Amino acid sequence: MSRRYSSSQSTLSRLYGIGGADLALRYHELSEDTRANSTPDRTPRRAIYINGARISDEDVGTMERVWNTALRDGRYWYDRANGACGVEGGPCTGFIPPGLPLGGPLMANASGGGTGVFVNGRELHPQDVFALTRVLPVWPGRYWMDAVGNFGWEGGPPVGNLVAAMQMPKTASERPIQCA
Repeated sequence: MSRRYSSSQSTLSRLYGIGGADLALRYHELSEDTRANSTPDRTPRRAIYINGARISDEDVGTMERVWNTALRDGRYWYDRANGACGVEGGPCTGFIPPGLPLGGPLMANASGGGTGVFVNGRELHPQDVFALTRVLPVWPGRYWMDAVGNFGWEGGPPVGNLVAAMQMPKTASERPIQCA
């Protein structure tokens, strides 16, 4: 069944005919947002900062659509080399794709620091160091780590892989005692 539309029929009424009121309302809301976004003196609606730089409302909207999640306003850090991210002053809370052109440069004190353990220039939060010590020994120093878990001393070759270390079975002394 084909429908013909006259040239005088509005886009809104055509969308109503195709998808009902929901589709027409969504189009109307999106077109209003587009008009609102086109005014040059419009104040930002979102306040999301990554590595000290404000992210544009347009970029925030794109990230929310691509990742299918709502982002909270706030201040965050992001390590482009491995995708680690978290709230400014806090530990790593997750990973997003590495290499995204988000925010400014990663600051040494992005996680609050105080540990003497640096990864990709960021001094790790005490919780990050504690989590790492559950997998391997951690010494103060400067390290690099890539997106697949390879790590080494800053400027040096890889010395291990964190992902592989996490998958290794525990030694007998680390296993819980089982009673018969």
